[in-house]
Parts: sequence; structure tokens; C-alpha cells
Amino acid sequence: MTRLDSTATTTGTAAVAATGAVRGQHPDRPARPRATLALTSAATAVALMTYTAPMVTLPDMAADLHTPLSAQAWLLNGTPLGLAALLLVAGSLADDYGRRRIFVAGTLALGLTTALGALAGSTWLFTLTRVAQGAASAALLASSLGLLVHAFPTPRGRLHATGVWGAFVSGGIAVGPLLTGALPDWRLGYAVLAAAALVVAGLSARTLSESRAPRGGRPDLLGAVTFGLALVALVAALTLGRDGWLRAPVGLLLAAFVLLTGAFTLVERRSATPMIDLALLRRPRFLASSAGGLFTGLAVIGLFSFLPTLLQRSLGLSALETAWLFLLWSGLSFAVALQARRLAGRMASRHQLVLGFVLHAVGVLAMLGAIGAGSWPRLLPGLLIAGVGSGLLNAALPLLSVESAPAQRAAMGSGAQQTFRYIGSCAGVALTIAIATSAGSPAHGADIAMVVSAVLATVGAVSVAAWK
Repeated sequence: MTRLDSTATTTGTAAVAATGAVRGQHPDRPARPRATLALTSAATAVALMTYTAPMVTLPDMAADLHTPLSAQAWLLNGTPLGLAALLLVAGSLADDYGRRRIFVAGTLALGLTTALGALAGSTWLFTLTRVAQGAASAALLASSLGLLVHAFPTPRGRLHATGVWGAFVSGGIAVGPLLTGALPDWRLGYAVLAAAALVVAGLSARTLSESRAPRGGRPDLLGAVTFGLALVALVAALTLGRDGWLRAPVGLLLAAFVLLTGAFTLVERRSATPMIDLALLRRPRFLASSAGGLFTGLAVIGLFSFLPTLLQRSLGLSALETAWLFLLWSGLSFAVALQARRLAGRMASRHQLVLGFVLHAVGVLAMLGAIGAGSWPRLLPGLLIAGVGSGLLNAALPLLSVESAPAQRAAMGSGAQQTFRYIGSCAGVALTIAIATSAGSPAHGADIAMVVSAVLATVGAVSVAAWK
């Protein structure tokens, strides 16, 4: 970003903060930066805990819901599907109609849908609640960064806030599996998470101030429908593809994805209030942010979403033992993300992404052969290295996403980056499960999946570095 662009962004952010009272902020409820950071971080952690909760309980859940192996990807992919389909929509709605309003609604909906998930008695009912949880999470995740940009108008404050928020992404990933693994029943874990989300929603409704950047005009409903259907078609194709990529349903779904994506592009070009400003595609920072999100989903989330299940099946670990082992990666990711803001001025966020991808690749390659040898201690060095890489990614992505879009469209910029992240996640989970379950033995399949993850991380590093 040039000096002029940086100045314009800072000025725009200050202008949004200054005009908040005119554009919907409650006059008796001024912006409270610390409370805003605490509540958005707490809601984000709960959303990520809900996202990762099934990682160590997948075998028990599949047995309880009578889910065949071919359909287990849906138990994991339901939430990222809802996230990917609704993040961009939620970001635009938050900017136009109120970030606090969308945030509170999303957090409340997350609590209710998580409670329904605890009561689900079949694979399809549970998958539908997971999709709904993803949609609710999309609302709170996209609007939370918009709330932070409003509450922290200075570059230094924004750096601190996005760093803490990114750390709580890692923190939620760390605590979710540990919580569900420690409880005697996976349904009880979902009930606890539902209660936590409802508490945060109530506190947010009483505490947060409103902010928006209205553009006028009607919501881009046609864009939302075409984009959502395109993503549903893509994720369905990727999930069904593990049973054969040349089957007619897979081909038809991929064709539908291409056609709907083309239709979405046309709609956005003609809309007075598009969900995403296509002019952003000419911004190198936006392209770097999008590539970073996509390959984080493909390489990192895709592998580590199914790795705990592989460890249980191959090494005979319990859900709680797997969660503690998993905590080495996710807990270190939280610690690194929380401290990564100290790199400001020394390392650009784009370079931080590149380093994160490289460390992830090195870490997963260091784990090769460990599962085949039946030795979980051999996983430790790789988990630690990959954990550092994940922490750098989680710290850099939110900062780059808000830097890559105009300050008044902060929620939209956040939604766009996270949309790519969870599209990558859906594809990565489906790809990892397909590789790991069709390679003859789980150990051999795990090694192939790790190599693929390392290659994808390397491609991600090159892609981010290319957009200067």
C-alpha cells in the first residue's frame, strides 16, 4: 500500500468513527474499545470452538448418528459450508444495516442452532444444524472485525485489536476439542457451547455500540442467492467426489458451480450495492489476503480437521488424549498469534503469511512416518513447528483483511477473506478424507495427506508473495 493509500485508509477509518452517531450509533452508548474487543473475541472463540468440537469426537458422533464413512465428511463440512456461503453476505449486511445488529443476531443464532445440534438424532439433521451454525458464525465473524475497526480507529489500536482477535481464533480451535474430549458425551459439549453463545449475545446486546457505513439502495439479494448456491454446488461436488470424480452428479454440480459463479459476477457488475466491490480485485493486498485465506483453509484447516480422527483410529488414542496432543499445535498457535503483533514494523503482514505457510509445510513434513510407526511422540516436533506457523497465519490474516479494503467497508473485506478461507476448508477437508481413506492403510493415507498439505502450503506462500 502506498503512503497516500495508507493515509486515506486511516482518514477513512477516523471519519467512520466520527460519524458513528449520525449513522446509527446509540448516542447514550459510546464506543467502548475494551468491551468491544472482549465480546467480539469471546464470540469468535465460541464460534471456533463449535467449529472444531467434532474433530476429536467424530468416531463417537458417527456411531451415535449411524453415519457411514462416505458421509462423515458432511459432519465436518456443514459448518464451513454455512460460513463460506454467508460470510460475504453477512459482511455487506453488517456494513449497510448495522454491525452490532448483525453481530448480536449471529451470536444468538449460534447459541440456538448449537443447542439444536445437541438434540439431533440423525446424520442429516445434525448436518443441517452444522450448516446453520456456520451461517450464524458467518454473521458474527464478519461483523466483529467491522466493530473493531470502528472501536479502534488508529493504526496502532487496530493492530492490537486484530492481533488479539486472531489469537482467539487460535484459542477457540484449541479449546473446542479439549472441551468435547473431556466430557462424557459429545452432546453435553454442544449444550455448554450453546449456553456460552447465548450469554455473549446477551452481554453484547447491552454493551456494544452500533456502527454502519450505509450506501443506500436495496440489499443485493440476487447476488446472495447466486453466490450461496454456487458454494453449495462446489462443496457438494467436493464431498461426493471421494466416491468417484467421474460420476454424473459430481460433473453436474461442478458445472452448476461454474455457471452460478459466472451469474454472480454479472449480478455484481450491475448491482448498485454489490456484496463485493469487484474493483478490489485490482488491489494486491486484497488478492494476497484472499489467497492467504484460501490456502489456510486448503492446507491447514483441511489437514488438522481430520488428523485427530486418524490418530484415534491408527494409534488407539482416546478423544481426550487426542485433544491434549492436538493442544500442542493449537495452543502454541494461540500463544504465537497473541504475541505476533510485536512483529509490526519489522515484518509486513504479507511476509508473516509467507513465513506461516513455510513453517506449516516444514511441520507436517516432519510428522511423516509417525503414524505408521505407531509413535505419537514422533509427532511432537512437527506439531510445534506447524503450531507456530498457524499462529502467524491467524494473526496476519485479520489485519491484512481490514487493510485490504476501504475502512468504511471493513466488514465486507473481512467477509471476503474469510469466505475464501472456508471455501478452502471445505475443499481441504473433503480432499484429506478422500486421500486418507482410499490409500490402502490409514498410515499411508495420512502420509500422503501430509505431503499434499505441505505442497498446498508452499503454493500458498508463493501466491501471497506474488501479490506485492
